[in-house]
Amino acid sequence: MGIPKAASSDGALVYRATMTGHAPDQPADPRRPAADLIEAVLANMRTYQEPLKYSVLVPSRYTVYVHADELARLDGILPLVREQTERALTEEVARLNRRSAIRMCVDRLLVRSRPRPTENAAGAWHVEFLADPDGEVAPGGILVHSELLLPAAPSLGHGERTRRITTVRLGPHTTSSEHADERPTTRSKVLARLEYEDGAGAHVFDLVTTSATIGRGGHAYPVNVPIVSSPDVSREHARIRVDPRSGQWFLADLSSLGTTIDGRAVPRGVDESGGGKRENGVEAPLHDGARIGLASTVFLTFRIVM
Repeated sequence: MGIPKAASSDGALVYRATMTGHAPDQPADPRRPAADLIEAVLANMRTYQEPLKYSVLVPSRYTVYVHADELARLDGILPLVREQTERALTEEVARLNRRSAIRMCVDRLLVRSRPRPTENAAGAWHVEFLADPDGEVAPGGILVHSELLLPAAPSLGHGERTRRITTVRLGPHTTSSEHADERPTTRSKVLARLEYEDGAGAHVFDLVTTSATIGRGGHAYPVNVPIVSSPDVSREHARIRVDPRSGQWFLADLSSLGTTIDGRAVPRGVDESGGGKRENGVEAPLHDGARIGLASTVFLTFRIVM
């Protein structure tokens, strides 16, 4: 299933998810050939690309998580699997850049612009295979986490952004999620503040980027504001962002058990689709002093600082 890209009103990349798994009437073989790991990385690279004016960037760093038993089985050949994965990535980029002579002639006749070459964002591949530490990958599953460095944000003095993409493969099905994470510079100023108390105590979190995700987190679900709580709070529970042009803050509910603002339920910002979740763009305005409730379990006070 294709995963469409989208952007919020200020152009920031947003999450995308499509969850699938083994069909209930189909037995699953927990063992996967090593070739499946390579293909999972290639599928991630083909799906998540960043078009620029003169080129198209693909992620350069891939971390592949598998069940501990699966990693132990492949331990002796992992250097070869890594080498062949990098080789396959290089060959795939070359394939994407090949164009037939007929196509080139057609483009000239139709006065089309020249195609943009596909490039490795960092110039070199970085591939690592690890045992899943969070128990999110069942035997036979594959979780691919990739990173693509994006240009610095042009407003509010923010630093460079990294787009992180996670792909989970279970049986014949795949789940993918995507988010952009801004790396603040030392000059970044505090835009807003979250005050809350969770299972680890009281916290004050300063927001120095235009968007932040709140939740329990995990390797498949990296978040900006980690919450220590029961599973009632989703791994990716909510995202807050500011529109740089208007200064208005918004909250999107990405959870299973709901989010509230001042006790009122926020409309869900995701739709169930194909066994997974896909953001629908629904957001709720967020005001200074708002009390954000995560599944009626953890409450955060939102303060605007900028």
